[in-house]
Amino acid sequence: MSNGVVLESADTLHGQLQRGLGRAARRAADRRGAGEYVYDCVRRDPRWDHQCESRRLYYARLMVDLEMPAGPVAAHLFDPSDLADGDDWRVHLALGVLADLVRLSRREAAAPLRRYAEEGAHWFDAVEELIVLADPSLTVGLEDLVAARCDDADLEMLIPARGNPVIETWAARQPRIAAALTRRREAGRAARRTVVTAPGRDGQSEEELLEVARGRGEGALAAIFELGRRRTLALLDLAEELLPREDHDPGPSRFGSAVRRALREYGPETLPRARVWAAGRGGRAELGLSILARYGTRQDVPLLMDELRTALEGHEWRAAANPVVGLGRLRAGEAVPLLKSAWTETAYAYLRPRILTALTRTAPHTAEAYTIEGLWDCEEGARCEAARSVPLTRETRIRLQRLHHDPAEETDVRTAAGARLIT
Repeated sequence: MSNGVVLESADTLHGQLQRGLGRAARRAADRRGAGEYVYDCVRRDPRWDHQCESRRLYYARLMVDLEMPAGPVAAHLFDPSDLADGDDWRVHLALGVLADLVRLSRREAAAPLRRYAEEGAHWFDAVEELIVLADPSLTVGLEDLVAARCDDADLEMLIPARGNPVIETWAARQPRIAAALTRRREAGRAARRTVVTAPGRDGQSEEELLEVARGRGEGALAAIFELGRRRTLALLDLAEELLPREDHDPGPSRFGSAVRRALREYGPETLPRARVWAAGRGGRAELGLSILARYGTRQDVPLLMDELRTALEGHEWRAAANPVVGLGRLRAGEAVPLLKSAWTETAYAYLRPRILTALTRTAPHTAEAYTIEGLWDCEEGARCEAARSVPLTRETRIRLQRLHHDPAEETDVRTAAGARLIT
């Protein structure tokens, strides 16, 4: 996966800011021109995987710390290309940064967010951000515009799972929003009353279930999950039939994907087959590596090392995840140099929480510097792992206090930071 943005070297401040590294956030205040790099990152979203990676709070905090105005971010939103550019992600990060600036008490960031909800090409995303901010004072008068632009399905999509003061305020003024809220609540109650089961599966034998699964017709998915619930080893044979054998084969069908999900509940009994799969290629190799990551033994370290090295050399960042997890769980000291390199170089920030966990398990003393840096990382998982194990110094105590008390921070990070401060 690639977003088309060229990443600068990880040795440069710009490259480190693009990757969301904590070291860049710590250095930025002392580096002239750092603010322009931050603006560049917000305008040209550098995330390798838009759906998994986080940057919004990272850049918003930098804008607060560097006392950067929100104007250039707003200018990006209203660039003339907004209505012509077909890139669905063009303003996604900028909208998130503005919303997080509001959470960080930079209220002036709300004005361009509100204006974009009224005028922008991706107005729906801006409306979602305003709803999640849960401040009705920022959304007064928007309800009629939203109701006019949205069909019933879109209105229901805008309603969060939990109560929301913006939606409640709109519902009191706009009948269509009130009706959508009623439908969502009724659907939620119905879902809680309904227990979804696969009728008749408990009484079927493994052979019968396998026959239904191989038929790939009605009931096949339920049969696969029932086999998984029973943890029958015959599901391993089914995996060999349904998962791709080679890299050039098509990806797994929905039935193959169901087999992979069902096998997540299995344990070490799958290791012999997983080792065969992991040594090959295709969808079965990925499944085999995921099993080795969770249940492998020291005999699997050489294979995991080879897979990690190959993934890093080819910049196949997602493929590095299972080897990182497995080597960390096995406390494989030989992996430390590769883990350190991956921490700095990866364009896939979502990998760093796994790397930090592996380092803390494998080389606790070496990991200390990375846990300190991790407190400033763009990824929630890295900040959370760092908060649990970072050495307590004056600097880290101050940072932990900020994370603990920051209303814009994720709950897991705030909790971990608070717990660390009282140890």
